[in-house]
Amino acid sequence: MSHISVLLHETVDALLAGRNTGIYVDGTFGRGGHTRLLLSKLDENSKVYAFDKDPQALEVAYQLEKEDPRFKIIHASFADLQQELNQLDIYQVDGIMADLGVSSPQLDQAERGFSFMHDGPLDMRMDNSQGQTAAEWLLDVEEEHLANIIFQYGEERYSRRIAKAIKQAGYIETTGKLAEIVKVAHPKWEKNKHAATRTFQAIRIEINKELDDVHTFLPQAVDLLKSNARLAVISFHSLEDRIIKQFIQKESTLAEDNGWGLPQKVQDTRRLKKIDRIRASEEEVKVNPRSRSAWLRVAERLEQKGA
Repeated sequence: MSHISVLLHETVDALLAGRNTGIYVDGTFGRGGHTRLLLSKLDENSKVYAFDKDPQALEVAYQLEKEDPRFKIIHASFADLQQELNQLDIYQVDGIMADLGVSSPQLDQAERGFSFMHDGPLDMRMDNSQGQTAAEWLLDVEEEHLANIIFQYGEERYSRRIAKAIKQAGYIETTGKLAEIVKVAHPKWEKNKHAATRTFQAIRIEINKELDDVHTFLPQAVDLLKSNARLAVISFHSLEDRIIKQFIQKESTLAEDNGWGLPQKVQDTRRLKKIDRIRASEEEVKVNPRSRSAWLRVAERLEQKGA
């Protein structure tokens, strides 16, 4: 299926907050749905910078560069946000958005190796021009570490049984073979879910350092935001959403006491104000079932002292 951008209008509208001009960043270009809508709402003096690691996404982005001079793609992870923009002499922007989900083309193309639904080479790399494939990583990784990854990133209770079966299998060349190994090793799985769902998620997260990148991205994004500029991030599973939720909570909370219940003078280090948390509507879920688990969290940069 073609990629359908999740929470498309909600994200762009929340990001702009009624504005129609400025410098904006899309941390995850994907197939460009959010970027295109954003560009359609901005005036001719605006600029949109987007990031992506996926070579196929970059092909789409390079074409958009030719079509719209206000747009520029950067071949890098959003974890390198600040460094890449600073190199372009950009130190503050009017808004930053990111859609942390794997795109439909990545899932649906067997050769990308993301999904057990389509048998193909066990790859799973967002940027398949560099780094270890999932097959190579599984061959090298220690069983205990693999079990921990599957438990932590997949929230899989049978992680040790699954890790043992994977390591006993030796080199696993295809997604279909891995899915079958997990299915045989798994004693019980959730209704309407494949036995390998959580294991595939965990391996993909590890291969692409997805949670590490989110941890690295968020503080940089806040550093780059002008006063009253907004951050809008879509996540698709609880681990990512928890990171975003806790980060916004920390950046928007003022400590009130010193731990002894006594009042104290507290330096106000808050940088964000919570704006909204939005789920996909029933109508959107019907059209695009992959939007069911999506959460959009929106925060606004507080007025900066001396800004």
